[in-house]
Amino acid sequence: MDKNRLFKAGIWGAVVTAICCFTPILVAVLGLIGLAAFTPYLDYVLLPVLALFLIVTFYAWLKQRRSG
Repeated sequence: MDKNRLFKAGIWGAVVTAICCFTPILVAVLGLIGLAAFTPYLDYVLLPVLALFLIVTFYAWLKQRRSG
């Protein structure tokens, strides 16, 4: 995967995760499909995923910066 694609994947992943984390969209979707019981555990999944995407974005940015 080239550096530009990795950077874009990190940015898009972080944006989507942040939207799911800070808005009730994911809670409403889980309620509609009958999985509302999992909503108390969303922070245990979404915050590490957000951190992972931010790390991927930072790593790709560093690789782009070093290669010129």
